Amino acid sequence: MNKEQQFVQTIQNQLMQWRRWFHQHPELGFMEYYTTYTIGKELEALGFTLHIGQGAIASSSRYGVPAAHLLQQQEEKAASLGVESDWMNLMKGGHTGLVATWDTGKEGEHKAFRFDIDALPIHETESEAHLPYSEGFISSNPGVMHACGHDGHITIGLGLAHYIAAHHSELTGSFTFLFQPAEEGGRGAKAMVDNGWLTDVDSFYTGHLGITPMNIGTIAAGVEGFLASTKLNVHFKGESSHAGMKPEDGRNALLAAATASTQLYTIPRHSEGASRVNVGKLEAGNGRNIISDTGYLELETRGVTGTINDYMLQEAKRIIHASASMYNVEATIEFVGESEGIVCDEDMLASIPPEEDSYINQILPSAKVSGSEDASFMINEVQAHGGKATYMLFGTALPFNHHHPSFDFEEDALSVALETYIHLLQGGTTT
Repeated sequence: MNKEQQFVQTIQNQLMQWRRWFHQHPELGFMEYYTTYTIGKELEALGFTLHIGQGAIASSSRYGVPAAHLLQQQEEKAASLGVESDWMNLMKGGHTGLVATWDTGKEGEHKAFRFDIDALPIHETESEAHLPYSEGFISSNPGVMHACGHDGHITIGLGLAHYIAAHHSELTGSFTFLFQPAEEGGRGAKAMVDNGWLTDVDSFYTGHLGITPMNIGTIAAGVEGFLASTKLNVHFKGESSHAGMKPEDGRNALLAAATASTQLYTIPRHSEGASRVNVGKLEAGNGRNIISDTGYLELETRGVTGTINDYMLQEAKRIIHASASMYNVEATIEFVGESEGIVCDEDMLASIPPEEDSYINQILPSAKVSGSEDASFMINEVQAHGGKATYMLFGTALPFNHHHPSFDFEEDALSVALETYIHLLQGGTTT
C-alpha cells in the first residue's frame, strides 16, 4: 500500500463524519454562510490562504441571487449558529463560497480543483430505509436537502486539502481550491471565473459523485453530453377583478402563465441535436372568485450546443410573450442562470497507475451524460488560456435519482474520489 492509499485509509472515518455533518446542514445557493464558514475554518487551520466574499467571487457576475429578505434571514440564522461577525461581514448579501490557495514555493504546475457546496429546495425523505434518516444525519433544515451529492464533494475537497498540508514538502507548484456556491441553476461558477482565478491554470479538475450509476471504484476520466442551458424566471402581471360581477374588467395572469407552461412544450425539437425545455414551477392565483392578477414561472432551456440552446431560448421567449398577449397581460422575463457545453481534455488521468490495494478499480476514458453543469465556464476558461481541464465521474449505486427526496450515494465512493485527486497532485512532486 503506497502513501496515497495509506493516507486515504487513515482519513476514512473523518471523511464520513464531514459528509454527514454537511448533509445535516444544507444551505441553498448564495446562502451557504454556515457551510462556507465551516469549510474556511478547516482550511485556515491547515495553513491555506483564504479569499472570502468579493475576494472570491465577482459580485456583479452572480446569477439569480435570492431576495434581500431571504438573505437576511439566512445571515441571522448563520450568526446564531456561531459564524463570526468578521466572516459574516465579508459574506453578507449573498457572497458565499471561497477560494483557498497553497503555493509550495517550488517551480511547477498551477493546478485548480472545484468543489460545489450548495443544496436543493427539497424536503428529505423520513424513512428508515433512507440512510441519513436511519443514521440520524437527515437535513436539519426542512425543505432544504443535499440531494445531489455536493456534501460529498465538499468532503473530498477537505480531504485533498489535508493531504496537501501533510505532504506539501513533497509537492511542487501551486494549488487553487474553488469551493463554489450556487451550482444548482447554473448561477455561481461564472462569478468565480470573472474574478480571474483560472486565467493562469495549467490543469483543472472537477467531478461528481454519481450522475450515472457505476460500481464503486470506477471512474470516468471525462464526460460527453452536458448541455448548454439557460434558466429563466417569468412574471406575468394582469389585473384582478370579481369573477362573478365584473369578469370583463380582469386580465387573467393565471391563464397566461398556464398557457405558456403548456405551449412551451410544443417547441419543435432541433434536427441537429438534443434540445430540451422544462417548466419546473408555476404559481398563480388569489382565490376562487378572483381573476388572478399575477402568475409566475421558473423554466429552463437546454441544447447540445450553444446554437441549439439559443434556438430553444428564442422560441421560449416568443411563446411567453404570445401567451401574455393572448390574455392582455404583461410578461417580464428574468435571466437567472446559464451553462455552456463541455469538451474534456483526454488523458488527464493517464498518470494514475493500476496498483494493488488501490481504491480505484477501473478508469473509463469517458461517460455519456445529460443535464448541464456551470463548471463549463471554468473548464472553458482554463482551455481558452491554454490549460487542460476535465470533468470526472465517481461510481456509486443510485437507487434514487439526483434531486429526489431519497437521493443518497455510497460513502465508500469518497475514498475512491480522494485517492484519484491525490494521484493528480503527483504530477508535481519532488524526487
